[in-house]
Amino acid sequence: MPSAHNDLSAGSAAPALPVIDLSQADDPAQRADFLKKLHAVARDTGFLYLTGHGITESETARILELTKAFFALPEADRLAVSNLNSPHFRGYTRIGHELTGGASDWRDQLDVGAERPAPELGPDDPAFLWLEGPNQWPQALPELRPVVLEWQARLAAVAHRLLRELLTAIGAPSDFFDEAFADRPHLHTKLIRYPGSAPSGAGQGVGAHKDYGFLTLLLQDGVGGLQVRQGDGFLDIPPLPGAFVVNLGELLEIATEGYLVATDHRVVSPPGAVERYSVPFFYNPRLDAVIETVPGEYLRSAPGVAHDASNPLHAQYGRNELKGWTRAHPAVARRWHPELIDA
Repeated sequence: MPSAHNDLSAGSAAPALPVIDLSQADDPAQRADFLKKLHAVARDTGFLYLTGHGITESETARILELTKAFFALPEADRLAVSNLNSPHFRGYTRIGHELTGGASDWRDQLDVGAERPAPELGPDDPAFLWLEGPNQWPQALPELRPVVLEWQARLAAVAHRLLRELLTAIGAPSDFFDEAFADRPHLHTKLIRYPGSAPSGAGQGVGAHKDYGFLTLLLQDGVGGLQVRQGDGFLDIPPLPGAFVVNLGELLEIATEGYLVATDHRVVSPPGAVERYSVPFFYNPRLDAVIETVPGEYLRSAPGVAHDASNPLHAQYGRNELKGWTRAHPAVARRWHPELIDA
């Protein structure tokens, strides 16, 4: 993979992204500046470091510890929870078996969603409802389930607060999306390992892409490798202790007529045999939610959305989510949902 990017490291004098301290939203003396800064970064780059979120150092250490413990399990234990077993696309994906832009990502992962029973669908029900259902958990690591589900609930609360502040920052009603997220938000957590360089020498840990939902909160370990598109190249986004990397997804861009920005990003594989671990959390609405344009004076400055014919986006969230899963995990789709291939 090309290395066209600026070389910033954790020791740089300035962070690679603006730092937004969520706790400042509660301080009347700092709230106006907080909203101004949040507005600018959401409009201009769609990426930021988030501090002041209330997630403790011990919580982040524990989730990373268990992430490493999961990938240290014998392969048989990981394959026992293979996502090929799940019509809901939950479970373990082997190295190289997820696709981005049609190319294999050199990583393996465990996908976890909200813990819900499998749906009973009739012939007229939308296929995206299959994305709800039970998770798969390794029997050899029973402590993983409660910790990941609690982590997911904690980050959902942070993301919801941030979303409301973001709407306030652009002059929109802060509760505009509350109904879309009520009752059954579509939560998704990945535990990811990047196992070093691929034997082929390709550097694609995960290929360049935009997230197609609302908000992503990423916990990185200390290795680095995340890059965000900047002009014709990519900018390194090194880990910042105590901070999540937050990015906006394409549905927020669409809901604001292009005023808010979803930005391409990728992960370059770590060198040699160095392993990298990360835990991204995706905060998205109910699968059946229809996303409407956010009202506000900001629309006078909205440039509109540039549509990509190869990646059509739908107003109903679940259709986007299902499209993403079937493209990224075609083997699961072929096994459980063959009627959706190339649909």
